[in-house]
Amino acid sequence: MSDPESGKGGARAVGPPWRHAHGGRFEQSVIKSAALRNNPLGDPWVRPIEVYLPPGYDDHPEKRYPSVYMIQGYTGQLDMWHGRSAFRPNFPELCDALFSGDDAPPPVVVVFVDCWTSVGGSQFLDSPATGMYHTHLCEEVVPWVDGQYRTLAAAAHRGIAGKSSGGYGAMVTCMLRPDLFGGMADHAGDAVFENCYLPDFRKCARVLRDRYEGSYDRFWADFRSRPAMSRDGDGELANAWAMAAAYSADSDGTVRLPFDTATGMLIPEVWEQWLQWDPVRMAPRYADALRSLRAIYIEGGRSDEWYLDLGGEAFRRALEQIGVTDVRFELFEGGHMSIEYRYPIALRYLAERLSPAVR
Repeated sequence: MSDPESGKGGARAVGPPWRHAHGGRFEQSVIKSAALRNNPLGDPWVRPIEVYLPPGYDDHPEKRYPSVYMIQGYTGQLDMWHGRSAFRPNFPELCDALFSGDDAPPPVVVVFVDCWTSVGGSQFLDSPATGMYHTHLCEEVVPWVDGQYRTLAAAAHRGIAGKSSGGYGAMVTCMLRPDLFGGMADHAGDAVFENCYLPDFRKCARVLRDRYEGSYDRFWADFRSRPAMSRDGDGELANAWAMAAAYSADSDGTVRLPFDTATGMLIPEVWEQWLQWDPVRMAPRYADALRSLRAIYIEGGRSDEWYLDLGGEAFRRALEQIGVTDVRFELFEGGHMSIEYRYPIALRYLAERLSPAVR
């Protein structure tokens, strides 16, 4: 027999902190997306997808489950879920621990979605500059999951959750498609755009002037010639462009920036296009959709670097103004980064609210 201490073939698998025994299981697959084929950026149209099946899924073949879709923040791609911070479990491990523990909530199928783009993100919207990512999520991913797994294929038992741009996607997707999603969790999602986006425009203008002769084309050529995010200003420039690609692209795919690249001054008509996609401004227009939701969870860190705690409070108040008061809202001590430990709190809330036993 092989010596388990030797590291030779046949040795037992390593355990924590490298690998954790799961009570449920994860399945990885791919989706060939008609919606993303021939997208304007030439990004892959075959997308990975990962699905978590809770403990007992295989033991009860007659049982169907609620589902929660996890979407990522700006720059997120699917495999990043399995990254690890020092001394901390990653979210897939936290997810499994939640449903495997003695105090587990009602079990759900958890779907990890990839809507990455080569400019960093899609905001989970359809755009002539990036592609049909809202359509991909709603018309391709959801039916694929319902066809492959024993889900409860109704909005009342389907939720969506995410952080930052993923939190934005959760808010907006529930407003646009209440027929598909009946619950949402927003972890520091983009809202109150004058707080989270506007301050970056002045830095973008200065870096474009001093380093790229005012040209975004020069920026992208430089950015892609070296390690990404290795120069000051990379984050602000890439983010501003990606948001403009989502919120203010012309029908031919031309990206319209909401600020003058020479001065940083706002271009009012383009900025107004952005504000139309601010969840706080959208709420009155989608009041009926928001009133139909079974679960709304909103949170932010008190020291969020992009002031998205204020965005969460503004969204909560916008909900209150349209008569939606059954909301779980939390502020916690922390910033915008490394808040994966918060996700199971919202996931428990969604699991309890979307369970068939509720209401």
